[in-house]
Amino acid sequence: MRKLLSFAVISLLIGAISAYAVWTGLRPSGHYLSDLRSQVVLNQGQPGERGNLLGIQPELFSGDYQSVELLHLKLAAYLEKARSEGLLNRKTIAVLPEHIGTWLIASGEKAEVYQAKTVKEAMAWLAASHPLQLVSALLAAQGEDRLADALLRMKGQAMARDYQALFGGLAKEFGITLVAGSIVLPEPRVENGTLTVGSGPLYNISLVFGSDGAPLGQPQRKSFPIRDEQGFTAAAPIAALQVLDTPAGRLGVLICADSWYPAGYAELARNGVELLAVPAFLTGNGHWSKPWGGYNGATTPADVSLKPGELSEGEAWQRLAMAARLSSSGAQAGITVFMRGQLWGMGSDGQSSLATPGQNSLASVGHGARLINLWL
Repeated sequence: MRKLLSFAVISLLIGAISAYAVWTGLRPSGHYLSDLRSQVVLNQGQPGERGNLLGIQPELFSGDYQSVELLHLKLAAYLEKARSEGLLNRKTIAVLPEHIGTWLIASGEKAEVYQAKTVKEAMAWLAASHPLQLVSALLAAQGEDRLADALLRMKGQAMARDYQALFGGLAKEFGITLVAGSIVLPEPRVENGTLTVGSGPLYNISLVFGSDGAPLGQPQRKSFPIRDEQGFTAAAPIAALQVLDTPAGRLGVLICADSWYPAGYAELARNGVELLAVPAFLTGNGHWSKPWGGYNGATTPADVSLKPGELSEGEAWQRLAMAARLSSSGAQAGITVFMRGQLWGMGSDGQSSLATPGQNSLASVGHGARLINLWL
């Protein structure tokens, strides 16, 4: 009887392990429909020979990240709308929001990942789907948030490949310069025209692609990670900021919170910046109208005397970020682009904006993707 019971227990364990192994290999093959509509809500200036800054404020949902092909379909629809409105030419610089590439971590995963209600739940399903890879990544993790570090490290190589294929492909397909929002990768660099990853710290980076689909310069690393990022991403030195030559002018990129600090503008000014792009992301529905909470775990710039709560979040973005600091860099125009939608229950907020010295214009509030354009 004891032998029979032991045999039954062992058989159940083997069956459970076998079923789990089969489950980890399954991936969804169903169809997913997403709203591809967009509208132009800001279009300033007159078309000319100098090109334009085009902001694409997408409305994205968890299911849009099921595959690179699905995300391409959605973003290409937005660019096709811009082309039909006469907003694309060989000197166009299109800008996407912060972290639009980071969620490629979910590409090709199990249905439970996209159905998760929270990021924590999605991460748990992601971890359960890759037990052996996760163990190796946990041993290599360097951030305080070891699970987030490990998951991003585990999928870093695939994410880098997908990021370049997707956004480099869109730049080439539409014949434009594309600021591809941002993505979190371990020790990213461009080697022989290819975005690769290493074994060092994770960085939140943005890469710009030319109209031939090739990267321009090296990945631009974020210098001032916010509190939510500090557990798994490292801060880059301000001196690493680049200015890139594009058909429309010399371009600098400040990732979200970096646009709040005067040191970045001073560094870009030394390098002769003419145009500024700010990919941004603001978590939480209705956050834009709530009291500003300060610098979110980072040091307050010496030239700021305002205290948390004295402004709304939206007012703080207009008075303390790129719109107010543009002229200090010498740039003639800038654009800030936010992510909108509902990703794993996080919510989102923010109004994308166009800026020239002395003027700032906000995109109107509404559902769906918003396109904003400034003729240079």
